[in-house]
Amino acid sequence: MMNDIIADSLTRIRNAAMRRLEHTTLQYAKIIVSILDVFMVNGFIESYKVHDTHGKQSIKVVLKYKENGKSVFSEIKRISKPGRRVYKGRNELKRFKNGYGLIVVSTSKGVISNKEAYRVNVGGEVLCSIW
Repeated sequence: MMNDIIADSLTRIRNAAMRRLEHTTLQYAKIIVSILDVFMVNGFIESYKVHDTHGKQSIKVVLKYKENGKSVFSEIKRISKPGRRVYKGRNELKRFKNGYGLIVVSTSKGVISNKEAYRVNVGGEVLCSIW
């Protein structure tokens, strides 16, 4: 039994990028789809697609690489964990890694990036960071 599907998904993406795989498969959850939406809009992954195989859903994520073959992200990290939740206010979400990184935040407006959370004046639970 898996307790943290977000950490598992981030680990699968990180491992696939280290091995320079074209794509990877994740377990389906609405929160994972929301996080992947944020990653795709900000250019960290190429695309994703939800597949239904015999009643069990999975997500196929197509990874994105630079011209030299390296992944477009250097680090992907889970921040808030089931045993220790991390919440940040609007002003604490201003910038990450001098504007090169991205923090994914679960807010009352949905799962959005730190830049969007600052723009719409909301804080929330910090799910993960990527840069």
